[in-house]
Amino acid sequence: MTSSPQPELALVLDQLFTRHITGEHPEHFTRYLSLTKMFEASGLSTRLRRIKSRTASLEDLTAVHHERYVALAKKEIQSEVDQLSTGDTAVCPDSWLVASHAAGSVCAAVDEIYSDKSSHTKRAFCAVRPPGHHATPDRGMGFCIFNNIAVGARYAQRKYGVGKVAILDWDVHHGNGTQDIFYEDETVLFCSVHQSPWYPGTGMLEELGSGKGRGFTVNAPLPAGSDMNRIGDMIDAKFLTAMRKFSPELVMISAGFDSRLGDPLGKFRLLDEDYKTLTFWLRKIADEFADGRLISVLEGGYSLEGLAAGVQAHIEALE
Repeated sequence: MTSSPQPELALVLDQLFTRHITGEHPEHFTRYLSLTKMFEASGLSTRLRRIKSRTASLEDLTAVHHERYVALAKKEIQSEVDQLSTGDTAVCPDSWLVASHAAGSVCAAVDEIYSDKSSHTKRAFCAVRPPGHHATPDRGMGFCIFNNIAVGARYAQRKYGVGKVAILDWDVHHGNGTQDIFYEDETVLFCSVHQSPWYPGTGMLEELGSGKGRGFTVNAPLPAGSDMNRIGDMIDAKFLTAMRKFSPELVMISAGFDSRLGDPLGKFRLLDEDYKTLTFWLRKIADEFADGRLISVLEGGYSLEGLAAGVQAHIEALE
């Protein structure tokens, strides 16, 4: 009797991520409850291969963050402050544990898709919080403590010898932290489409990277009200072209669903079907250059219904 093949998509989903308590704040634990409810109701939670969340090591974190910032964040969280001194990021006593697992779970996803034991598992979705793409090397900000996707990208390079990683960020807010971390790095192509002007006020066209990294940062700032016609055209013409030229060995997505129509913290107008289309495009890049390997990491999304619907569409396209 032959065993059934493993699913090609793996999932990080852990109730631990509800323990980051932020009070009356948009990045609230009910975001995660809306996702777990969707995964259970849709059957996705049992259909997908599950990845056990794990904590990031100090080596994992300091590969992208300054050691003094990591120490500061730990000290402040353990002293039971309600917000980091570095920026607008609410915390609670469990936030160190949860944030360490958010970053570490992306590393666990990397292990999953590169493991010899998981030869059929090529893609992963990391349903983690707090989000990460605003966290810079020395500063937590914008609801983010550690830069989860950057930690995972560096881990893939360090442990598995991945040469080139392409990251596409479709969160409505510019991923300034990810940009800062890789700004002088020619081994990571960072592409961001985001509302502008909008928080955090970065991500202009002229921000291209510097030194050896010049040309490996690609920004597409777009006005409020932009829909798939404009966003999709920009991604297709600008980002996918850059990715094909770059030939990534791993494709990663900073998947923020505050770019969806109706989100309270953004004014983009993407629909659920649009997320499917964008996901298929990136799967094609991964299939062409990266042996199908693709990791998507949850970022923003603050309409509970919209977040669940957008993630479901994204997952269905990843399967």
